[in-house]
Amino acid sequence: MFSYVASSAQTLTSTNSWEFICENYALTGIATIQISKSEKGGILKISVDTTNPAFVISGTTYVFLADNSTITCSDKNQREVSGNRITTYYRFTPAEMIKLKNIEIQSIHFNIKGNSKGFSSQIGNFTAVNKKSYFATAFDKTRKSHDTAAEISALYN
Repeated sequence: MFSYVASSAQTLTSTNSWEFICENYALTGIATIQISKSEKGGILKISVDTTNPAFVISGTTYVFLADNSTITCSDKNQREVSGNRITTYYRFTPAEMIKLKNIEIQSIHFNIKGNSKGFSSQIGNFTAVNKKSYFATAFDKTRKSHDTAAEISALYN
């Protein structure tokens, strides 16, 4: 569960937090993703650690699914900062939540914006991929990605 900042700290039923690999984000290489069921669909929560809490995750975010379809999320300026962790929330329609219950998320493309005085690999466009780790062997038969569809579907049971 997480408290949704934009609706007077309403507590929503949520999936576990998933750590998606974000190779081109040099600071941590991780974006934390979580999805909640709301009264009017659902909410996507994206969080990353940063060295400058004035940076924001903003702009249009794209959720790419395993069936090669895309869900486009518009920025509604729903953000929070906790220490050096920045978080942004995006809304899903009921139809998009039905899709997410049945089709696994492959990746999420998002933007971090802000002003940097020098070179920074912490602002720009980033893609968080649904992978549990950077490396695996051919002999490792465990699941390599998070089962997002099953966890989102479980929110409705």
